[in-house]
Amino acid sequence: SNLLFPGCELTANTKSYTFQVDEEDDSDHILALSVVCLTDGAKDECNVVEVIGRNHENQEIAVPVANLKLSCQPLLSLDNFKLQPPVTFRLAAGSGPVHLAGWHRIMHREDASFEEDDDLSEEEEEELAPIMPAKK
Repeated sequence: SNLLFPGCELTANTKSYTFQVDEEDDSDHILALSVVCLTDGAKDECNVVEVIGRNHENQEIAVPVANLKLSCQPLLSLDNFKLQPPVTFRLAAGSGPVHLAGWHRIMHREDASFEEDDDLSEEEEEELAPIMPAKK
């Protein structure tokens, strides 16, 4: 089920926000970041927002996802940039305020239907047209 991520606001006083789920929860969680935008009171300065998470080797990594400036780019659509909690959003530069919004999906493991959708049956594979080479 999709839940609205209520969002968070990063400021000079609150530079980071961590989204995490209960460690005992055995569901799969996806957090999707949709929009990052400057809000009332923002100065015309570069505001860099980065995401801190873990890579495939479980090492912490920080990746900048937005560089906002009131006079040239006050808002950025991230097209539902998907993240695996726990994840921290940090205002790496600037004083904000920067608002982040998106959604949170919870997939219960007994609802394994999302895995089955990706696999085509042998009959469906046979119905697919062969790939033709491009004409020169």
